[in-house]
Amino acid sequence: MSKFKSAALIFLIFYSFNTYSQKKVLLAKSTTENITIDGKINEEIWETESIATDFIMFEPDNGKPISDNKKTAVKVLYDNNAIYIAALLYDDEPNKIKKEITKRDVFGVSDNFSVSINGFNDGQQDFRFFVSSAGVQMDCLAIEESEDFTWDAIWDSKAIITNFGWVVEMKIPYAALRFSNAEKQTWGLNFMREIKRDNQRYTWNRVDTKIGAVIPQAGILEGIENIKTPTRLFFIPYTSTYYQQNDLGSDKTLKAGLDIKYGINDSFTLDAILVPDFGQTKFDNAILNLEPFEQKLDENRPFFTEGTDLFNKGGLLYSRRIGGAPSTEPIIGANEEIINYPSTVNLLNAVKVSGRTERGLGIGFLNAVTKETFATIYDNSTNETRKEVIEPLTNYNILALDQRFNQNSSVSFVNTNTTRNGGFRDANVSALLFDLNTKSNTYNLYGDFKYSSINTIENYDGFKTSLNFAKTSGRYRYLLSGKYISKDYDINDLGIIFYTNYHNAYANASYRIVNPTANFNTFKIEQEVNLEIQNTTGKLQEGWYKTVIKATTLKNNYFEFQFNINPLNKFNFYEPRQDGRYVHIPKSIIGYALFTSDKNKALSYEIESAVTKFDEEHRVEYILGSGAKYRFNDKVSLAYNLQYFRKVNDRGWVDQDNTGIIFAERNREIVQNDLSGKYAINNKMTLNLTARYYWSYSQNHQFLTLQDNGYLVQNNTYSLNKNRNFNSWNFDLSYSWWFAPGSEISILYRNYAQESSRAVEKKLSSNFKNVFDSNLTTIFSISLRYFIDYNVVKNKF
Repeated sequence: MSKFKSAALIFLIFYSFNTYSQKKVLLAKSTTENITIDGKINEEIWETESIATDFIMFEPDNGKPISDNKKTAVKVLYDNNAIYIAALLYDDEPNKIKKEITKRDVFGVSDNFSVSINGFNDGQQDFRFFVSSAGVQMDCLAIEESEDFTWDAIWDSKAIITNFGWVVEMKIPYAALRFSNAEKQTWGLNFMREIKRDNQRYTWNRVDTKIGAVIPQAGILEGIENIKTPTRLFFIPYTSTYYQQNDLGSDKTLKAGLDIKYGINDSFTLDAILVPDFGQTKFDNAILNLEPFEQKLDENRPFFTEGTDLFNKGGLLYSRRIGGAPSTEPIIGANEEIINYPSTVNLLNAVKVSGRTERGLGIGFLNAVTKETFATIYDNSTNETRKEVIEPLTNYNILALDQRFNQNSSVSFVNTNTTRNGGFRDANVSALLFDLNTKSNTYNLYGDFKYSSINTIENYDGFKTSLNFAKTSGRYRYLLSGKYISKDYDINDLGIIFYTNYHNAYANASYRIVNPTANFNTFKIEQEVNLEIQNTTGKLQEGWYKTVIKATTLKNNYFEFQFNINPLNKFNFYEPRQDGRYVHIPKSIIGYALFTSDKNKALSYEIESAVTKFDEEHRVEYILGSGAKYRFNDKVSLAYNLQYFRKVNDRGWVDQDNTGIIFAERNREIVQNDLSGKYAINNKMTLNLTARYYWSYSQNHQFLTLQDNGYLVQNNTYSLNKNRNFNSWNFDLSYSWWFAPGSEISILYRNYAQESSRAVEKKLSSNFKNVFDSNLTTIFSISLRYFIDYNVVKNKF
């Protein structure tokens, strides 16, 4: 077939004129009447004739009409400030409606109602607003197969249980949405109702689960015309006070700062953070890290989690780099030692601008500046100290351009840049991405080309490219994927990547049911094959076959099974910690099983286990996990999880000396305990408990030397103690009160400690005692955030 014919065929496939079934249309009605959000829906203006009804089941029995005794009716009003939604959710057994009270963005065991709004009607991103039957708000930014619940909008809602079911009333200000400046608005719209006790979800416009994409299957909202939206300018001042105490003494700190949100227009928003304070963010889960790579940490800072979908395109942003660990270590003399090395760099300020034009072009720009940071060095011979820069004044920025078209496709360009003051390392990474889907969302072609450039003592460039083709609808689906990453591809100044210098081929085929059967509500089986070849040597880096089975029974219990076989010898090019060296990894077989009971019950539990057997004498790995949650009532719940890992005759790097690279044959164990609890005083006020105890050890019993061919031989001369014993404790008890929309008072009691030694202690009680005998740090903090709307202040004065 000629190149021209091949191109023409691809064009016809991806721009076929198949269409969805007829979309429902709802008309919003204009109002000048003051709408009180009280759940009573007693204003006369609600007597509108345009009603969203005739909901259809989304899951589990896709396509089944809702029953008469669960009928749902929704109406929409609007004015120059907001849209208003009233939903009547009928239920023939109101006393059985699930209504657990949780903190914001936690669904719990509750019925809920939601609205999904796409202000550009481009089929690619929704603003979703949920209200539970207990009156708790949840909201998120949604793209296909991803919901970002770290995004929090300012909106109002009220839910009331009635004698015929329950009622929801919502006010969503235009400031919480993004849309064009057209005189006549046409929005994508869908409503969803979840009946928790039956584990059923219904949508207003039918969402066919045989089609992979959900967002393009929304209905249409029309009728919003000639609105004059108010200025979107919000100030969120905050102040925090901290008291910290440990074995070295105590300290008091008072902090204050300001967040600013400004709507440049109805489509674009500027967010700025001045004098940031992240003292009450969730703690990091410290571990005994024996891997050749850094530990990847979760992002818990609101500025870097809220509304960052544009900046995360291409996977070039690992926001923990901003204000993370310093990038260098000081050079010290023979008589010197480092007596103070800050673990993090202070963030001075950050700003982001993001939005989308009427023609579907998304534009995002993020900029952050971190403070110059010093290490303190002590000279033992002169008793003098000096300071050396370990991280200069640094600027981070990201530019993202994302053009959407055809309701389901996009082309994107992303550029990240890190510029450090002086002669320190600078970096720039650019990426071109494409994601093309047929009109009917049956097939998907996507890929990327990324290029990195590093400016340091020795400049170097690298690239990564991939191409993927998938069938994304129907019971039978598949994915074919290939990628190439050069040796010097490096995004680690603002992103994170561990493995480079390889090419890869991957295939996945799957089958699923789309309606319940006699035994299952859901069932899916996947077959996967993956092959990775290291570029320089041509040696196998990864090569496995996997079968995965996932199923939910009619009683809402969940099962998952995996079988993974690694039938070929492969090589690890990173564990030796030296460029050009590699270590042999033997063949292996992995089995995994998971069971989760029905979470609607007062007592729910989970059990998981995994076994990995290597083609090496007595080398095996075990994973056992269990957890249970008990819901005492709609306000109080307690959950406990235990994970246990054991590695017998594991092999890993321990040192390098003049004889070569030293490995050890070792036994490892990891025990992690997590306890969480909640007491919901009401749907605006909660007490939350989070505790974590982690213990791990690594005990070496045979040292080995790495040969040039990647295999290990016995080493009888090395005798240094490289054992590790590590304990970590975290405890958070917090009180949160959302006393007004966007305004919160939070009180936190926190204590934490870490203990590490070369002496392995295998008695759990002794380890637990040791971590508390170490330098336990206690923090008590109070934080106040207050949301100020410029329009409210302006009207008052």
